[in-house]
Amino acid sequence: MSTGLSQSLGKIDMDTRVQYALMILFGGLCLLAAVAPLAELTQVALVGTLFGFTAGLWVSHLVGVVHRAVQQKNAAAAES
Repeated sequence: MSTGLSQSLGKIDMDTRVQYALMILFGGLCLLAAVAPLAELTQVALVGTLFGFTAGLWVSHLVGVVHRAVQQKNAAAAES
């Protein structure tokens, strides 16, 4: 199972791996900030900011995936 996972991760390009890692990092920090014993205003601002980073990375990733798919489709159409 470990070999299959490492092979799957090896197929992913470096930009996508970095985006996934940052999404996991900011998502985890967001969850930690949500349960941290902070003042309410500080906690809300911190969770909102971290969630914003996570959501922005996710949207950026989706735009990149769609962009690559369109480029591949256009390249295939140009060849035929």
